Amino acid sequence: MAGALVLIAAAVVIPAATGWNVRVKSFPPLHAEWMPRLGPGTPLAVLLGVAGAIWGPRLAASLRWGRLLLVSFAASALWMFALATVDGLDGIGAILDHRYEYLGTAREVDDVGATLREYVERIPYAHEHNWPVHIAGHPPGALLFFVLLVRVGLGSGLAAGAVVLLLGATTVIAVLITMRALGAGDLARRAAPFLVFTPSAIWVAVSGDGVFMTVAAWGICALALATATRGAIRIVWSVVAGILLGYCVMMSYGLPLLGVLAVAVLVSGRSWVPLLIAAGAALAVVLVFAVNGFVWWEAFPVLQQRYWDGVASRRPPGYWLWGNLAAFAVSAGPAIGASLVAVGTWAVGSIGVRARGEEGGRASILRDPRAIVLILCAAGWMMVLLADLSNMSRAEVERIWLPFVPWATIGLAMFGPRVRRWLLVVQIGFAIVVQTLLQTGW
Repeated sequence: MAGALVLIAAAVVIPAATGWNVRVKSFPPLHAEWMPRLGPGTPLAVLLGVAGAIWGPRLAASLRWGRLLLVSFAASALWMFALATVDGLDGIGAILDHRYEYLGTAREVDDVGATLREYVERIPYAHEHNWPVHIAGHPPGALLFFVLLVRVGLGSGLAAGAVVLLLGATTVIAVLITMRALGAGDLARRAAPFLVFTPSAIWVAVSGDGVFMTVAAWGICALALATATRGAIRIVWSVVAGILLGYCVMMSYGLPLLGVLAVAVLVSGRSWVPLLIAAGAALAVVLVFAVNGFVWWEAFPVLQQRYWDGVASRRPPGYWLWGNLAAFAVSAGPAIGASLVAVGTWAVGSIGVRARGEEGGRASILRDPRAIVLILCAAGWMMVLLADLSNMSRAEVERIWLPFVPWATIGLAMFGPRVRRWLLVVQIGFAIVVQTLLQTGW
């Protein structure tokens, strides 16, 4: 945790002290502005935070499983609502209504087929009617989600924000079910308070990336359930996993990285049977879009050119290669550094077991719930590092990398009760401080 705090401090102080223009708003490494304030949601956030720190671990350990899922969902939704409404109700819908976001375009779409057919040609800046930043920067699955909200009468900023918030709150359910399906139910209980009271709630509640996080989590959950079942039920869960994960690919160009996490689930579940079924279903989703006019592999190089034609080319890689990790540590919370330490310690220990040739080696490791959690956590960190090294994420990763946050977070379940309580206090306090001092946006 100390390392994460030092990294965050360096990412804030170095540009300010040196005058280094790293090309974001006024508070790098976040796309944010310094704006201390209190608002209607502040007392609720403090009250929830105190209650979560005092009773959260105890309730997570004692509630029946079904009630734990429901309480975790409700607490997550309230936590997101409290943080967002530090800016009043505008805190829920104003960002989604920004001209760079999806809603404005979604309200104008009256022909989905035509939109898909012209999607790629409107990505470049050179096009007279080029897409707004977020539309151009994502495949059409993201836009179509908001088109659906508009069509069903939920197209205002506030209504869409409420949907995004509630969907985001279900992520904790998906992650807990995944952990239990893979044999780590007790550790899921330990992880629950961290998944609920995450600082990333600041961004989940108000961004399309929060929706991507949710779809990804449920796709991974379905894959875990496929490894834990047999027969026709396994086939159904495999298909569901493929459809959801395939749709993730059509929501964000960075989410093929979920393949790393999918492999971790299959390894932890000790079953490769769902792989071909899920992969086939995912490919079918991509091909449906291709048949209807949007070809992912043709769009991606066009998107890359637009990316480098924009501000990204002026954002110095010498800062963002590590500044991204600092932004991720803000979003996931500084305690996330402890999860990386837990993964590293486990990896070293596992290598030692293999090197000594101890009986059971790999098989015994995969039957250990702690190993299962750390494999998933390691996959979360691997996705972060690959995204960083791709050079396609310079800044704004506090929201772009939201789908990776829950999986990096669950490593915090590995610590003892006293350490976990202090880590939880840090996460809660940090989230309230960030939301109180900074106005985030993009």
